Amino acid sequence: MPTAAAAVTREPFGRAPDGTPVDQFTITNASGASVSLVTLGGTITSINVPDRDGKLGDVVLGYDNLAATRVAGGYMNALIGRVCNRIGGARFTLNGEEYRLARNDKGNHLHGGAVGFDKHIWEAEIIGQGVRLTTVSPDGEEGYPGSLSVAVTYTFTDDNALSIQYEASTDKDTVVNLTNHAYFNLEGLGSRTIADHEMMIDADSVTAVASADCIPTGELYPVAGTPLDLRGFRNLGEALSLEKTDPQMIRGVGFDHNYVLNGKGFRLAAMVRSPASGRVMRVDTDAPGVQFYSGNHIRGEVIGKAGVPYEYRQGFCLETQNWPDAINRPNFPDSVLRPGQQYSTKTTFTFGIID
Repeated sequence: MPTAAAAVTREPFGRAPDGTPVDQFTITNASGASVSLVTLGGTITSINVPDRDGKLGDVVLGYDNLAATRVAGGYMNALIGRVCNRIGGARFTLNGEEYRLARNDKGNHLHGGAVGFDKHIWEAEIIGQGVRLTTVSPDGEEGYPGSLSVAVTYTFTDDNALSIQYEASTDKDTVVNLTNHAYFNLEGLGSRTIADHEMMIDADSVTAVASADCIPTGELYPVAGTPLDLRGFRNLGEALSLEKTDPQMIRGVGFDHNYVLNGKGFRLAAMVRSPASGRVMRVDTDAPGVQFYSGNHIRGEVIGKAGVPYEYRQGFCLETQNWPDAINRPNFPDSVLRPGQQYSTKTTFTFGIID
């Protein structure tokens, strides 16, 4: 059984424009590996884990300071809500009433709107081997009904497992779908693009999209025989070289798809390995889907850690989630949370070395 983290520290990270202080927490385990996060957006600022030679390296993209984090945008490594991914037409009907949400993506609603959870400054407390963050989204924020109370707990254990536990409750029927938008590169800082990474996702299909806005059609698209097929480890550069041959890849401008995960309960969803560094990352979740995004819109204008611009496709995301636009798709898993119910979902990212 994994043991508790060796230490959790807290330090100032700057101030928001309104003067609210932002703190950074670092969870360090017995081996010296660590995870750091800040209260602005619950944003992960670093994940330092060993390569095959035992050398610690940071495997998430990001920024060196609060000002850069705020200016850059892009949801990098932040908590996303109330509803991650997209809601078509920025509207939905619940209990016979139509709700209109913030339109912040081609007429659609993306990642909670203009002021989503990535822009909240969360309350925080150290609990054992982790940090518990809380926030309240008031009734009507970004157009959503109900006052939503949210808690997200990050823990990091001695076996280099980062777990994120999401919980929420509401005083009125609403919709909820929470995730973290971490951008990974297992080669570490100063790395190349993700082309040399190898990935597998335990999913036989993705939710099909009709256009570049990536709103689901309501149909499932089998991955067999397509570049989207990641049921066994596949080199990402090879798969991306075929993106112009598949209509779904063309519409997503690469990988930007919700994979319909096989099985139920807490189980293996995906694995990624870097032959260059020897690192491997395992993703376990109880969520029904995971959005694999291959960094298609990183264009080199974003200045990252150590003042180095991030290249096209330098990072990838595996955002565990309910399926996008579920509130408007009766055949998708239910995304409604009602008073008296508890929203609860968990994802664990475990870092190791390729056998």
